[in-house]
Amino acid sequence: MGSPDGRHRKSAHAGKDPVGVEPLNIVHGLLPPREVILRFIADHPQKASKRELAKAFGLKGEQRVELKNLLRDLEQDGMLQKNRKSLIRPGALPPVTVLDITTRDKDGELIGRPAEWPDEAGVAPAVAIRQSSSAAGRNGKGKAPVAGLGDRILAKIFPAADRGGPAYTARIIKVIDKRRNALLGVFRETPGGGGRLMPIDRRGEEMVVDPGDTGDARDGDLIEVEVARTGRFGLPKSKVLSVIGSVASEKAISMIAIYAHGIPHIFPPSVIAEAEAARPATMSHREDWRTLPLVTIDPPDAKDHDDAVHAEADPSPDNPGGVIVTVAIADVSWYVRPNSTLDREALKRGNSVYFPDRVVPMLPEKISNDLCSLREGVDRPALAVRMVFSKEGRKAGHTFHRIMMKSAAKLSYQQAQAAIDGKPDDKTGPLLEPILRPLWDAYEKMKRGRDRRQPLELDMPERKILLKPDGTVDRVVVPARLDAHKLIEEMMIQANVAAAETLEKKRQPLVYRIHDGPTLAKQEILREFLATLGISLAKGGNMRANNFNGILAKAEGTAHQTMVNEMVLRSQSQAIYSPENIGHFGLNLMKYAHFTSPIRRYADLIVHRALVGSLGFGEGGITPEEEAALDDVAAEISTFERRAMAAERETIDRLIAHHLSTRVGEEFEGRVSGVTKSGLFVTLPDYGADGFVPISTLGADYFIYDEAHQALTGEKTGRGYRLGDTVTVRLVEAVPLAGALRFEVLSEGRNMPAATRSFHKSGRRDRSQARKKPGTRPPRGRH
Repeated sequence: MGSPDGRHRKSAHAGKDPVGVEPLNIVHGLLPPREVILRFIADHPQKASKRELAKAFGLKGEQRVELKNLLRDLEQDGMLQKNRKSLIRPGALPPVTVLDITTRDKDGELIGRPAEWPDEAGVAPAVAIRQSSSAAGRNGKGKAPVAGLGDRILAKIFPAADRGGPAYTARIIKVIDKRRNALLGVFRETPGGGGRLMPIDRRGEEMVVDPGDTGDARDGDLIEVEVARTGRFGLPKSKVLSVIGSVASEKAISMIAIYAHGIPHIFPPSVIAEAEAARPATMSHREDWRTLPLVTIDPPDAKDHDDAVHAEADPSPDNPGGVIVTVAIADVSWYVRPNSTLDREALKRGNSVYFPDRVVPMLPEKISNDLCSLREGVDRPALAVRMVFSKEGRKAGHTFHRIMMKSAAKLSYQQAQAAIDGKPDDKTGPLLEPILRPLWDAYEKMKRGRDRRQPLELDMPERKILLKPDGTVDRVVVPARLDAHKLIEEMMIQANVAAAETLEKKRQPLVYRIHDGPTLAKQEILREFLATLGISLAKGGNMRANNFNGILAKAEGTAHQTMVNEMVLRSQSQAIYSPENIGHFGLNLMKYAHFTSPIRRYADLIVHRALVGSLGFGEGGITPEEEAALDDVAAEISTFERRAMAAERETIDRLIAHHLSTRVGEEFEGRVSGVTKSGLFVTLPDYGADGFVPISTLGADYFIYDEAHQALTGEKTGRGYRLGDTVTVRLVEAVPLAGALRFEVLSEGRNMPAATRSFHKSGRRDRSQARKKPGTRPPRGRH
């Protein structure tokens, strides 16, 4: 029987399955059949890379090529999918997973399930949590992390030896959050005492709160409860644990997301004390760059400034027309040392979280808004990279420096852009020729390199919610995309590339920002969709960003432009952090690491420490313990990033639903942004809000879902709706606490292409055959 950490005495190719079930039929040195490959990957997820598979089966030379082709075929058939550099069975858990401990089995053992699991994948698999008092924890004190019911943990996953129980076992790497069994909702009093918990989640369930379990809750309060008991009949009962505040109060909407996602938002006193005790950095191991006129360019409402830029012509005769670009980044590593109280709290948060009405920072204000903020005219410590580019935008070299700087000016994007456009103000006028024009000249040359590199160029305008003083929505705007934004973005990208290149050259472990290419399955879905528009997408696994740029160019200026941009975006993988580098597909870069925002991202702080340590810059460098934990840290901060994104998105949904709740019954112009078997998702462009149209409300016809065309089409009429269609809708319902909108489509569906009609006919034949078989039903749901 395997040990909890997955180590076994016999290897897989020894002819015996180490998990104690029927042996694999393996002949060492011969390419195994498909079913053996799939079984091995399911039982040994920690050995599921191409290299490990070749090693396990003793494959060499041409056999490795055959293995690669076999794995590609299994991917195309949907039997395997990539997870970073490893392969996993669809629906299988990756080797490192975030779990919520939800219950105990009959023997009292803890059982967890993955914190994130797609709805279409069915019920999430159960995982038996193994706790050992002998394992060493990350804190180096010889104690294993101990978890309890309701906790959220980061865990190493192994296939279970006992096939009669949960499919997996897990070893706890770290306890992320304590007690995840509390629920959030709004308390509504009922006559005679007690009340009801109204859920804030779209899938939540209403609960009863008995008179003796209400605590200090009053009508309209946002409360945290635990489930007291459930029965076969009636609503579940709950008990109030804490009162968060009135749901009608200012900033209550973002607090819902903060509590629902378990985002740490209150700094412990020990963290505040450590931050307050911090003192300005010294000149030890620093170069004095205080006379270099670096400037910060940020949004007008920015409170912390972690990057400053400068550019000048390269005086070297070997680089005619070239430029020198300097990017200076706040030296957070000086103040936040490994395993300090500040450091542990920063890792617990992973990143700052930005809501329309507040920011939940990664670091206390004394650090983020004061000591590490590159304030105008104030001495501040920084790490700087000096990059040399040719007139064609090719980088000739770069060097890193630990410096003391003094920002020459604090500018907004709009302010800097206005000066370049011929409208300088009193502040930018004196800066125009010596500072701003050299920056724009450098950007023009860097842009040539970017154009040659051809990163993915999606046109997806971002909307910003502007609030009134009471915290409610004033209006939704689409800020202009200025060259000033693009200038800062490109300089930050190049600084990030330089950081990764330097650390690789020093053979220094680091956390990369990686972005895998689209999976073959997603490519095929996109290919089928584009074919309905007469746009072709070449087949093959070696896709590059410029392949998608060609598609976007063909759609530009057409009625399908927005729709194609959205479908290309959906086809992309999600960027994550990893100590293993596979490059960044979207940016079309081979080496990329986040370096430019250490105030708000823990990944950048790690890169800063790695640079300090590997370049001999003095105190605050990375430690051997940190290097050993990079796999775990990368998994954690990737999870926390997704947590922040979900919380931000849900808050915007709730704010917009609250804003529109007084306009039920009104008509709006919308665009079909999603098509499913159950109905349509419609976006209101003026608000950036999504709502749902149930298929049962589309009309009296039988509507069939066509995935290739991303359409719902009436079987009898041949009319329907597809992704990107402009429609008129009526707002039927708005549920602010859930962030949910429900629409009714008023526009008549359009005639669908002949290809879609033929698809429907085949679907009707399938249904007629299904009706002839007892116990079967049509594959599509009637409304």
